[in-house]
Amino acid sequence: MKPDPAPPPPIAHLELKAALLLALLVLLVGGAVVYVLYARGAFEPTQRLVLIADDSEGVQVGMDLTFSGFPIGRVRRIELADDGSARIVIDVPRKDAHRLRTSSVFTLTRGLVGSTSIKAFTGIPTDPPLPDGAERKVLVGDATAELPRLVAEARELVRNMTAITAPDAPLATSLGNVQTVTEKLKGPRGALGVLMGNEQDARKLVAALDRTNALLARMDGLVAKTDAQVFGADGLMRDARATIVQLNATLGEARATLKKVDAVLEEAQVIAANTKVATTDLGALRAEIEVNLRKVESLVDEINRRWPFARDTEIRLP
Repeated sequence: MKPDPAPPPPIAHLELKAALLLALLVLLVGGAVVYVLYARGAFEPTQRLVLIADDSEGVQVGMDLTFSGFPIGRVRRIELADDGSARIVIDVPRKDAHRLRTSSVFTLTRGLVGSTSIKAFTGIPTDPPLPDGAERKVLVGDATAELPRLVAEARELVRNMTAITAPDAPLATSLGNVQTVTEKLKGPRGALGVLMGNEQDARKLVAALDRTNALLARMDGLVAKTDAQVFGADGLMRDARATIVQLNATLGEARATLKKVDAVLEEAQVIAANTKVATTDLGALRAEIEVNLRKVESLVDEINRRWPFARDTEIRLP
């Protein structure tokens, strides 16, 4: 029977080594925590931004504030203001604070699918930078808020579609009328029967068209004959052309005759002018003769009055 083996010798300074191992473990955990805090910007200088919203639904502490898709801030806490609004406190690192300006716009978007997001938009980069502790009203875009209106509109649309597709709806009546018209179009008269409404009127219209075509054919023949008689080789236009030539020759002769008449008239005007002068002289001579005759007559009267042997031809009654 073998004797029991001797126990191993005790480890020297076992407690000290355990304490050192425990301290090393604590240092490693603490270093990891510090590194994580450093990596998350816990020791980075920041400035505060307060966004005011009607409610903080969907907003959580630790959410990022994004700018052009990059996180530039983190939600530190959410407070309830005295007026019932939500105050979202965000820490923005100093190195990214220059991207926020006084004209920047902040939005809080809640989607149907996905989480809530807070975004910043800067339209004018040359505006003054946003001061520390600034408070801005956030614009809320909630897709779920439109759901009640969309549901109501969809319900109204379904109701309207049901009313339209009902058997006694105007649409069904219109479709029936269209079907009737289509059947008439397939008939022997086609579109003409649809336009006229009945077979009798359609036949009358067809007969009138046939008579019109016959009349047009006769008119075509008449026009052809008229064309031959007027514009043909022995037509009226040839005779008219010859007559016009003769008329032009006659007009030429008349023009020459009129020129001769004009010369005669000019000579007559000269003779008339001389006759007018002579007539004027005769008038003056006649006036002088009349004056002399009046003087002679007065002289004869005076002689008869003074002549002593003048007879008294006056008869006096008792």
